[in-house]
Amino acid sequence: MNDLTKLANIAEIIGVLIVMAGFVFALLQMRQIKQQRRELAAIELFRFFGNPKFTAAYKVILHLPEDMSAEDIRNSEQPGLDDAAMLISTTMENIGVMTYQRIVPFIVVNNLIGSTTPVLWRKLEQWATTLRLEQDSPGAFEWFQWLAEQLVKHQTNDPEPAYIAHKDWIPSHLRHHIGS
Repeated sequence: MNDLTKLANIAEIIGVLIVMAGFVFALLQMRQIKQQRRELAAIELFRFFGNPKFTAAYKVILHLPEDMSAEDIRNSEQPGLDDAAMLISTTMENIGVMTYQRIVPFIVVNNLIGSTTPVLWRKLEQWATTLRLEQDSPGAFEWFQWLAEQLVKHQTNDPEPAYIAHKDWIPSHLRHHIGS
């Protein structure tokens, strides 16, 4: 084999290696972009819960009895109760869709609102069911219901509060200093 043939073979091998390395790099970049998208969606979710209107609605709905009908909510002497129900339901609907589409990881949603979403659904279920019938829209707040059901379905039998379950938690950036 002459030198020119050897160089051509080496160049061909190098070319294949470069293409393979480029492919691996592209896959890693796509994975990183997907992770960044999830993190941004989770951050937006956290921000939304800091919204004063949402916080007020959340507080109002959490304090409702579970057996309130849509009529009770609409005719309540408490001003804005129907609006609070709508705000909570549309928010939970959006979170349900984002969870199903895996835009926001289920574990994040579970850790953030896993204990209260089923409670909110129980308090607003009659209201949502009535709205579905009135609007002839069986899919109204379907993702809110789905989310509440999934959170109940995947809940541990005896969930400990985070302050108990993770009391020995150590930030990862400190572990190498402590010897863990």
